[in-house]
Amino acid sequence: MVCQLRRWPGIKRIARDGPLTPTAQDSYRKMLGSLYLPGSTWLHLAPAGLKLAVLALSSTALMWVHSPLLLLLTCLLVCLLVRCAGASLQQVWRQVRPLVWLLLTLGALSAWSQGVLQALEMVLRLFTLVLAALVVSMTTPLTQMMQVVVWLLGPFERLGWVNAEKVALGFGLTLRLIPELGVQWQDIREAQLARGLTPSPLTMGVPMLLRTLRRADEIAEAIDARG
Repeated sequence: MVCQLRRWPGIKRIARDGPLTPTAQDSYRKMLGSLYLPGSTWLHLAPAGLKLAVLALSSTALMWVHSPLLLLLTCLLVCLLVRCAGASLQQVWRQVRPLVWLLLTLGALSAWSQGVLQALEMVLRLFTLVLAALVVSMTTPLTQMMQVVVWLLGPFERLGWVNAEKVALGFGLTLRLIPELGVQWQDIREAQLARGLTPSPLTMGVPMLLRTLRRADEIAEAIDARG
């Protein structure tokens, strides 16, 4: 059961011994299967429910902000939080790199159709939201997030509307899938280069879609296996 999941025994020892090197953090993250970076910063020590609530409220508030200057200041503040989380520039770039080209493309289309200021506003808002979600993911173990989901859905489960633990398991497996998307994209690109092909969004999109659908089926089977 989700509520009975135990965190990996090394987490407490790692937090006590201090932050790990970037290489050790990468190895630990791969083993744990999420974006979580072990550490003892105030962001790591904050309750998972509080961090998720702040993320939800701040994300909603950002949708009402239309000043590029204010959005830029907010983005810089979130960048400071990323640094406080103990993440290196290389680790952050590895996570946001797949989204950079998407943001640039959306920004160019928005600048062409709506103007430069509107495009800048959209790009800053989306990038800030991505970084904020990254901060929460890097400082919160996946099991704690799943426990928050179970707690939130508890009243609905008592009414018989949902199975809170199944939903939490699906939530956790979905978050587990997100880091794999970038790895899959890179694997497909390297495979096409090895065959002498020129990678492009068209040639990579189809195998990427098939792999993603296959992983989605595996997630559904895992949820069904939980009964």
